[in-house]
Amino acid sequence: MKTRKSTTSRHHSSPSSPSVSNIATTQQQNLASFANMARKSSLFKQTLIATAFFILAIYALFTTFFHTPLPVDDTVSPSDDAADVSSVEFPERRADGSGSVGKVKVFMYDLPHKFTYGLIQQHGLARGGSPVDDVTTLKYPGHQHMHEWFLFADLARPESDRLGSPIVKVTDPEEADLFYVPVFSSLSLIVNAGRPPGTGSGYSDEQMQEELVEWLNGQEYWKRNNGWDHVIIAGDPNALYRVVDRIKNAVLLVADFGRLRPDQGSLVKDVIIPYSHRISTYTGDFGVEERKTLLFFMGNRYRKEGGKIRDLLFQILESEEDVIIKHGTQSRENRRAASHGMHTSKFCLNPAGDTPSACRLFDAIVSLCVPVIVSDNIELPFEDIIDYKKFSVFVETTAALKPGYLVSLLRQVSAEKIIEYQKAMKEVKRYYDYTDPNGTVNEIWRQVSQKLPLIKLMINRDKRLVNDTRLPSGWGFLPLLMRVVKFATVEGFLAYIVVE
Repeated sequence: MKTRKSTTSRHHSSPSSPSVSNIATTQQQNLASFANMARKSSLFKQTLIATAFFILAIYALFTTFFHTPLPVDDTVSPSDDAADVSSVEFPERRADGSGSVGKVKVFMYDLPHKFTYGLIQQHGLARGGSPVDDVTTLKYPGHQHMHEWFLFADLARPESDRLGSPIVKVTDPEEADLFYVPVFSSLSLIVNAGRPPGTGSGYSDEQMQEELVEWLNGQEYWKRNNGWDHVIIAGDPNALYRVVDRIKNAVLLVADFGRLRPDQGSLVKDVIIPYSHRISTYTGDFGVEERKTLLFFMGNRYRKEGGKIRDLLFQILESEEDVIIKHGTQSRENRRAASHGMHTSKFCLNPAGDTPSACRLFDAIVSLCVPVIVSDNIELPFEDIIDYKKFSVFVETTAALKPGYLVSLLRQVSAEKIIEYQKAMKEVKRYYDYTDPNGTVNEIWRQVSQKLPLIKLMINRDKRLVNDTRLPSGWGFLPLLMRVVKFATVEGFLAYIVVE
């Protein structure tokens, strides 16, 4: 305080001289500014360094736990380093048909018939059928959830007939890496679907679910690792809904995550599988001349939850002259009409149903009808090897609901571009054909086999931890991991910090 007075006095006595106080103040401000800049620079450098370490840590995590190394071939010399790794295939089985080097070993439970063939009989009884002495002679009813039958049938075949499969079936559970539970959970759900009260078979899907969990809890290998190394199919979004919290450690084969909480299902833990297409495969040539309709849709107009968009799209599109949009449920006649419509249309509308996915996407692909996907939260099967942008048009829901926007967008697509889409669909349509020997079933098993490193991590971690409070129980940390992946870049990381 005294210094301030002294300098003020000198200033008044020498008006022509520079103000020492002002100079000192300016210097202090400059120093403070420089120090502030230095601190900011230091903070920025620290942020960049931290970000670099963060990205390296994420890279190390994925390299360690999500990368499946290629089988080692001792016959390859160092000079073969430049070999084309894309030509590496799964090792062939040995001549005697036993074992297979480098493949994930899967054991399929011999479930009581009430969880498999017995459900086929229950489905028939609810529709006026008669009981049979041997339920294993029954034919699985055709519907969009036949994936559970095809996976069961694949593992029920002699191993000598499974050449080319990415997994190997074992009959000794002690040899198994993974255990498949072949419950027909989707068929169980629809046994009495659409039947008036009192006219069904008296069958209870909820009771079946409870009995399945009770049966699993009695199995040595389920208890051994708390179900981590088990694979369970639940193709219908409502399948096993009552017991999903008790089986969520297992790898779930699902159509989407619309009915699952983040701690029940995730892309890291589970496998997205396609619906079984019900539309006949298009066998004609590429082109647009025979496809007179711009946009086609046939399905249930009124859905719940996310599917409410369908009614809004009906209101917008049903007056367009080159658009066919019809309400229709699953029936043999409607499937014939849908096949004709998809085979004679350039684009096929795929809005969300009760959940983000719907079977029409896969019907459209085998029809070479360019899918127009209006479902913001959809998850798609096999995206690690299939780029859906090469043969699909994605439209945000808010944009699709603007009158005139959708048809205007599609009319701008050239015939050459449509043919390009069609060629891309033909290249990938085997991935959606459950009857193709190198089709959907093999792709599902390939996806399952890639989960094994993380499954082993969770098994070993679960054995050593008594009470881990750092992470949510079970697979609950996986949604957090998925969020981490989204901002695993410097820009994304900094943006994430700002937003959070």
